[in-house]
Amino acid sequence: MANEKPWSGRFTEPTDAVVENFTASVKFDRRLYRHDIMGSIAHARMLAHVGVLTEKDRDVIIKGLQDIESEIDAGNFAWSTELEDVHMNIEARLIVRIGEIGKKLHTGRSRNDQVATDLRLYLRDGVDAVIRATVTLQNVILDLAEREANTPAPGYTHLQIAQPVTFGHHLLAWFEMLARDADRLSDCRRRLNIMPLGAAALAGTSFPIDRSYAAKLLGFDAPAENSLDAVSDRDFAIEFVSNSALLMTHLSRMSEELVLWSSTPFDFVELSDAYCTGSSIMPQKKNPDVPELVRGKTGRVYGHLVALLTLMKGQPLAYNKDNQEDKEPVFDTLDTVLGSLQVFAGMIPSMTVKRENLARAAASGFSTATDLADYLVRQGVAFRDAHEIAGKAVRLAIDTERDLTQIDIKEYRKLTPAIGEDVFDVLSVEGSLKARAHLGGTAPVQVQAAIIRARQRIKKFGQ
Repeated sequence: MANEKPWSGRFTEPTDAVVENFTASVKFDRRLYRHDIMGSIAHARMLAHVGVLTEKDRDVIIKGLQDIESEIDAGNFAWSTELEDVHMNIEARLIVRIGEIGKKLHTGRSRNDQVATDLRLYLRDGVDAVIRATVTLQNVILDLAEREANTPAPGYTHLQIAQPVTFGHHLLAWFEMLARDADRLSDCRRRLNIMPLGAAALAGTSFPIDRSYAAKLLGFDAPAENSLDAVSDRDFAIEFVSNSALLMTHLSRMSEELVLWSSTPFDFVELSDAYCTGSSIMPQKKNPDVPELVRGKTGRVYGHLVALLTLMKGQPLAYNKDNQEDKEPVFDTLDTVLGSLQVFAGMIPSMTVKRENLARAAASGFSTATDLADYLVRQGVAFRDAHEIAGKAVRLAIDTERDLTQIDIKEYRKLTPAIGEDVFDVLSVEGSLKARAHLGGTAPVQVQAAIIRARQRIKKFGQ
C-alpha cells in the first residue's frame, strides 16, 4: 500500500494517531524536497556506477524522481502525515509511479544519512543566498558612504558627542561588520560542504558504493570520514545559526541607530514612507517599524541558536530522533536573515540624509576638545597637561555658554602661553576631520580611499 510504513514489518500494532501526528515532520521538512530528489538522483547514479542498479533501472528511477519534482513544483503533490517525512513521501510516490523498481532506490542508504545530506545541500544553497544578500547590502552602504564621504557627523561614545566624523566614515563601520559576517559564512560553507551519504544508518553499508563519485555528482568537497559522525553531526547547522545570530546583532545595532537618527531629538535621517507605518490614534506619527522589527527578530534568531545547542548537548552517538528538531530553527533563521537583509537593502538607499542637522550636531558638545589637546602636544606640552588645559577650556566655555571657537585668544593664553592664533584652525569641524588623514581615519580623503578598497574586497564573492 502507498501509505504503508517502510518499517512496518517488525510491528504488530498501528501507530497511535496522536503519536503519528506528533512525530511526523513532513509539515515542515517538505521544503527539502528539491534537495532530497537531488540526493536521490545522485544515489541512483552511483548505484548504477558500481553495478548495484542496472542502467535501465537507474534511468527509470531518475525519470520518476524528476516527474515527482515537477508535481511538487506545480502544487499537485499529495503530502501524507502517515508517511512521516519528505523522504518517505517521495519514495512512496516513486513506487506508485514506477512500480517495484522504485523499491530499489533505498539500497545502501538510510534516512539518517539521507536527511543529513539533504540538510547540508539545502543549507549550502541558503548560505550562498545569505552571502549574496549581505554583499548586496554592502554595496548599497558603499554607495551611500560615497555620497556622504564629506558630510560632517557627530561621533559618539556612551551616546555622548565625542568627536566629529564623516557620515560616510560611520557607514563604513557598518560595512566592516557585514564584511566579517560574509567571511564567517564563507568559512561555514566550507565545513558544511562534506557529504554524509553512504554512512547509511550509522555503520556504513555492505554494498560496494563509491562515495567519492556521489560527492562529485552533488558538488561536495569530499565524503565524511566517519559514518557515526556523519549521521549525527549538526555542527554545520549550529555554526550557520551562530553566524546568523551575529549578523542579526549587526543589523540590530544598525537598526538602533536608524531608530535614533530618525527620531525628533536627533533628526539626522528620514526613512522613506515605504518603510514606516503610522499610528491608529496619533495622526502625526511616522514609526520606524522596519528597523524596530529587525531589532526584534534578532532575539528570535538568538533563540534558535540556544535551541540547537540544547538539542545537541545530551545526545549519544549516533542518530537520535531529537535531530528532527534541527530543521525548523534552521529554516526560520534562514528566512529571518534573508528577509532582514533584503529589507535593509531597500530601506538604506531610500532614506534622506539631513546633512545640515548632522553638521550642526558634529560641531556641538565641544567635539573638537581632543583636537585642542593634540594641538598643545604639538606645541611641546605633555599630553596629560594638555588634556587638563583642554578640560579647563571646556569648563570656561560651559560657564560662559560659548563654544570653543568663541573663546577669545587672550582667554586661551591665560590658560597657557603655548596657544597661538592658529588654534582656531584645529578647533573647526573641518580641521578636525582633515587632520585624521591616516589609514582607517575619518578624513574625507581616507573615506574615499577606504571605499575603493572595500569594493575590491567584496569582489571575491563574485558580485
